[in-house]
Amino acid sequence: MAQTISEKIFSKACGKDVKAGDFVLASIDCAMTHDITGPLAVEGFREIVKDKKRQKVWDPDKIVILFDHQVPADSLNAAANHILMRKFASEQGILNYDVFEGVCHQVMPEKGHVRPGDLTVGSDSHTCAYGALGAFSTGIGSTDMAFVFATGKLWFRVPQTFRFEIEGRLPRCVYPKDVILHLIGDVGAEGARYKTAEFCGSTVRAMDIPGRMTMCNMAIEMGGKAGIVEADSTTEKYIGERVPDFRLEAPWKSDEDAEFSEAKSYDVSELSPQVACPHNVDNVKPVEEVEGTRIDQVFVGSCTNGRFEDIEIVAKMMKGEKVAKGVRLLIIPASRTEYMKTLRAGYIEQFMEAGAIVESPCCGPCMGGAFGLLGKGEAGLSTSNRNFKGRQGSPDAFVYLSSPATAAASALYGEIRDPRKI
Repeated sequence: MAQTISEKIFSKACGKDVKAGDFVLASIDCAMTHDITGPLAVEGFREIVKDKKRQKVWDPDKIVILFDHQVPADSLNAAANHILMRKFASEQGILNYDVFEGVCHQVMPEKGHVRPGDLTVGSDSHTCAYGALGAFSTGIGSTDMAFVFATGKLWFRVPQTFRFEIEGRLPRCVYPKDVILHLIGDVGAEGARYKTAEFCGSTVRAMDIPGRMTMCNMAIEMGGKAGIVEADSTTEKYIGERVPDFRLEAPWKSDEDAEFSEAKSYDVSELSPQVACPHNVDNVKPVEEVEGTRIDQVFVGSCTNGRFEDIEIVAKMMKGEKVAKGVRLLIIPASRTEYMKTLRAGYIEQFMEAGAIVESPCCGPCMGGAFGLLGKGEAGLSTSNRNFKGRQGSPDAFVYLSSPATAAASALYGEIRDPRKI
C-alpha cells in the first residue's frame, strides 16, 4: 500500500497499516511540556490516576519538561508553576531542563530527543517544528497531555497530506521564513486545516535543518496538524552530531504513488522578502508594499528564527552600524547552545555596542508574557510566528512578521526596509 510519510509513521505507532482518515490509538515516542501548559497537564494526570500510590507516568524516559515562556519567573504565579513542575519532575524521575536551556522547540531537536519516524507530541502548538527531522510532531492540549502521561498513547485521526513542492534557488536576502510566509499567504490560515503540510522540492532539499525548522514551525499557521520534511543525509548529519552512532535506517519519505489531498508547486527563484501584516499571519505582502512603515521595536528570536544562523544574518547586515534612534532591538537566542555560539562569534558585543538588548534564552515577547511588550499604538517587527491582536502586548499595537534579514534592515532605519537595498 502506497503511503505518505504521516501514514508510515502512524502505521509504525499503531503496529499495523493505517491510512488517512482512520481513527487510531497510537503509541507516543516522546512527549514534551513546559511551564505554561505543564501545570494543567499534571493536575489532569492526577485526576486520571487518583490513587497516589500508583501515580507514576507511563515512561519517565520519554517525557521532557522545559521552562521557557516565563523565565526567570516574572510573577508569583509563574514561580508557583515552576515549583509545581520541579516537584513533579523530581518525584517522577523526568528530565527537567528548568530555566537553563532555552525554548522547548529548539532544545528538543538540539538535545537529540527527536528522531525520524517518531510520533512526538508537545503541549504547545509549535511542536510541529520537529517535523524538520522527519518526525510526525504535533501540539496537543494539556488534558490530552495528561492522558499521554498516564498511558503513553493518544487518539488521532490520521491526517491527510497537503504537499508543497518548492523549486528554485532562493534569491539574495530571501530565506526560509520568506518562503513559509509566502505559502501561508497563498493558502490562507485554514488552507491546510488538520493536514500534514509536507514540504519538498529542490529548495527544501537545499535547506539546512534550521531552515527546515522555520518552515515546519509555521505549519500550524496554515491550520496544519503537522509540518514535515522527509529525512535525508542532512537530517542524518544533524542528528548524528547529537546522538552517537545514529544511522538513518528507514526511508521516511512519501511513496511516489502516495495519495495527497492537495498538492501545489512554487518557483521561488524570484521571490521577494515577505512581511505578514497585522493582525493575521496570512495577511502577507511583498516587502516592497510595506516599505517605509514606521516601527518602534524589532524582535529577533523565538522558536521560529532564534537560531545562530538567524542571528548571524542580523549581525552581518548590521556590522559597524547603530540601531536607529527611537527603536528598541531585542535579540534573544533560542537556546543556551545558540547563545554560546553567538557569544563566541563576538556578536553579542557587537549588538550591545550597536544599542541592542540581548537577553538570555527564552520565548521573550513572542507570547506577550514576560518582557518587551508593545504599548498602545506602537508597531513591532518580529521574526516570530504570530502577529495576532494583543499577541506581543497591547491589543492596540501592531505586529509585523519577517525574516531576520528584513528585521535587521528595518532596525537600522526605524522603518520596514527591503534588505536587498542594504
